[in-house]
Amino acid sequence: MKINPNGGGQECPPHTSLSRTGPRACLDRKYDYRRRLPHFQKAGSPLFVTFRKGNREPFSPAARDVVMKCCLLGNGKRFYLHAVVVMPEHVHLLLTPLRDSEGWPYSLPLILKGLKGASARAANLVTASSEPVWQDESFDHLPRSEGGFEEKLDYIRQNPVRRGLVKKPEDYPWLWINLSA
Repeated sequence: MKINPNGGGQECPPHTSLSRTGPRACLDRKYDYRRRLPHFQKAGSPLFVTFRKGNREPFSPAARDVVMKCCLLGNGKRFYLHAVVVMPEHVHLLLTPLRDSEGWPYSLPLILKGLKGASARAANLVTASSEPVWQDESFDHLPRSEGGFEEKLDYIRQNPVRRGLVKKPEDYPWLWINLSA
């Protein structure tokens, strides 16, 4: 995989047409939000992702329930979910993008658009609001080793404890770790 220094995203393989007539045009594959942070994705590798609420007002327990449900419903469709924690004002995910029918990994922007869109609609229904829920930007990190993966998994697990919300990770109802992996 080659990173495009001008666009900040992944370059298409040389055999890929640049026409937008195909079902998955090359330009749609670019991993580039065109915002502030650079975003990189390596096929088959897990990503640690954080996205925050647009305001600092904490989610209610009912809103955290529906955000968690949306994250879990996406598992196995466009991504494999290793872990998720829904905090009062942000979400941490550890996921690996799956591949589409043509063998391309689903892009993180596409995954997050689905997750953030569905969870925002669900949270707004629960809170009787119509306001934007999430910040546009997200933070993502590509763990570079097995140790990095384990470190991010532990970070997700311990986040509610560090914040003083619970004494043990397993007591936090909005934490999910995939134990079958």
